[in-house]
Amino acid sequence: MATISLFSLPPLRLTRGLLSPSSGPASRFQTLASKKAGAPTVSGPGAGGGGGRGLLSVLDRALTDEEEYRRARAQVQRKGVEVEGYAIEGISVGGHETCITVPSLNVAFDIGRGPLFAVRQDYLFITHAHLDHIGGLPMYIATRGLYNLKPPTVFVPPCIKDDVEELLQIHRRMSRIELEVELVALDLGETYELRNDLVARPFQTHHTVPSQGYVIYSVRRKLKKQYAHLKGTQIVKLKQSGSEITDTILYPEVAFTGDTKSDFILDPRNADALRAKVLITEATFLDDQVDVDHAREHGHMHLSEIMEHSQWFRNETVILTHFSNRYSLEDIRQAVSRIQPKLLSKVVALTEGFKSEYS
Repeated sequence: MATISLFSLPPLRLTRGLLSPSSGPASRFQTLASKKAGAPTVSGPGAGGGGGRGLLSVLDRALTDEEEYRRARAQVQRKGVEVEGYAIEGISVGGHETCITVPSLNVAFDIGRGPLFAVRQDYLFITHAHLDHIGGLPMYIATRGLYNLKPPTVFVPPCIKDDVEELLQIHRRMSRIELEVELVALDLGETYELRNDLVARPFQTHHTVPSQGYVIYSVRRKLKKQYAHLKGTQIVKLKQSGSEITDTILYPEVAFTGDTKSDFILDPRNADALRAKVLITEATFLDDQVDVDHAREHGHMHLSEIMEHSQWFRNETVILTHFSNRYSLEDIRQAVSRIQPKLLSKVVALTEGFKSEYS
C-alpha cells in the first residue's frame, strides 16, 4: 500500500485558557471549533460561562476537528489499496475517468484518460465504450511505444472491436505513428491465457451500452482423487507413462465489473465474480438525493442496492469505485459506514480523485 503522508501540525498547548499552537499562527482547528454551533469564544480562565468546562468543550471540539482533518488528509494522500495480497492502484470518478491496475497480475481495467501508472501493464481490459472508460486508449498504446515497451494486448467486447480498430486507424493517420497493439475480442464464455498460471474470462454486466466485466483466475493443478492413495514413486511412474494425473482448477482472484446495474448480482452465471477474492465494482450514487430508479435508468448502482443484496457477496474484499463527483471524501466515508457490519468488514472505498471538505 502506498505510504500515507499526513500534515505536520504543531502541538496544542493551553495558555491562560486559550487554545493555540505552540508557535506560529492560530490553529485552523481553533477556528473550525469556534464555528461549531454553540462553541464559545474562549478568552480567559472563566470564559464560556462554565469556566474550565467551557474551555474543555472548545478543546474537545478542536481535537475532534483535528482528527477529522488528519483522516481527510490521509485519504487525499492515499494512492491505492492493498488487499488479499494484491496492491491495487487506480482512479474512478463517475463520468470523468476510470482506470484500475493490479500490477502483480500485469493487468489494467479500463483507461479513461491514460494515466501513467497504467502504462506498464501489458494487458488492458475494456468493459465498454464510454469515453471515461476508453478515452485514453490511444495515449496508452502510444506511451508504451514511446517507452519501447512491447505492444499491449487489449481486450474489448466483440461488438465494439471494429469501431475501436477504426478509431485507432484514425489516430494512426493523424499522428503518423504505428500504435502497435494486439486487439482481442473476448466474448462471454471464452477464456484467454495470460500466462501458464493465469487466465481471464468475461462476464455479463448491464449498462446503457454493451458492456462486460472480467474475472482473472489463478490456475492450479491438483492430484486426481483416484491417485491420492498412491506413493510418490508410483505417481512419478504414472506421470512418466503419459497419464494425466492432475485436475486443472481455476480460482477466481480479481473481478472487475466496470459500470453496471445491480442485475449482474442476481445472474447465476456471474457466481465467480461474486466469490473472487477481490471484487472491484461501482457504487455511483450514495444518498437519498438520487434514488435507485435514477441510478438504474443511467445504468449504475446505488449503494442501497449493494446493501440489499449483501448476502450474495462472498468475496474477501469488495472495493467500491465510480462514486459521483458530487460527493466529498467525507460524504463517501459517511455513506459507506452505514453498510451492515458483516459486509462493511470487507468493503474498501477507492477515493483517489475525490476532494475533502477540509482541503
